Amino acid sequence: MKGIVAKSTGSWYEVWLGNGEMVNARIRGQFRLKGIKSTNPVAVGDHVELLKSSENEDYVITEIHDRKNYVIRKATNLSKQSHVIAANLDQAIVIATLVQPRTSLGFIDRFLCTCEAYDVPAAIIFNKLDLYNDKQLTQLKEYEALYNNIGYTCFSVSATESTNLTRLKKFMKDKVNLVSGHSGVGKSTLVNAIDSKLDLRVGSISDYHEKGKHTTTFAEMFELEFGGFIIDTPGIKEFGMVNMEPEEISHYFPEMMQRLQDCKFYNCTHVNEPGCAVLKALEAGEIALSRYQNYLSILETL
Repeated sequence: MKGIVAKSTGSWYEVWLGNGEMVNARIRGQFRLKGIKSTNPVAVGDHVELLKSSENEDYVITEIHDRKNYVIRKATNLSKQSHVIAANLDQAIVIATLVQPRTSLGFIDRFLCTCEAYDVPAAIIFNKLDLYNDKQLTQLKEYEALYNNIGYTCFSVSATESTNLTRLKKFMKDKVNLVSGHSGVGKSTLVNAIDSKLDLRVGSISDYHEKGKHTTTFAEMFELEFGGFIIDTPGIKEFGMVNMEPEEISHYFPEMMQRLQDCKFYNCTHVNEPGCAVLKALEAGEIALSRYQNYLSILETL
């Protein structure tokens, strides 16, 4: 019996069957012994095979089908393990805000870099448009121009006032959409705004730190009334990169990737080598300084 994992709590899973029925399932112990260096061998979005448990009315996941892609990050504990956020995605969307709280470009670029590495098309939503002053609106236009020029679709919306949501809904229609971002960026409010049938719990912003309070505990997939699916995820404080070698990172920055063949050395790190096409483009203003600095930051963490 086939199914798609809709929710993972770490020990139990909610799985959609082909007929739309939702059932509870657990995994057999050997899944944890297959060398998967992940805190969660089964992720939301996984296509699985199920058997009815002989012990009770629940099901047992007996097989995980190959993933077409996934989004992964470093686990939040001190181990060297990773955590698969979700699998089999049509696109992943990072939700960012310029205020309450402010999302750094470093966080955005790490998210986009990971999506590039694991073949997940990515986009950016800038939320809380209703809170921006003139200076922040000018900065927003600069950010949109920056990422549009690289090839990423950007949306500027206000979830609380339902501003500019029609284009976003058309973009998400009939696709499996992952939404992610810091706690407090309005992720759950936005999901509720684009689908009136969903009623996700909404948190508040800490007055002291202007940081969001976690409201989503586990990743969960919901069906959208206008077609497609959305995967809501817990708020992410930092986006740790995993399973990447330093020499690979430039391949996941599209504006660098298209210039790599013009570098003098095939193993150029684009830091201080002579004849580097990336540094030349940076000097000419063809690569944004923020993107290059975030590239260097990722190199340092690896």
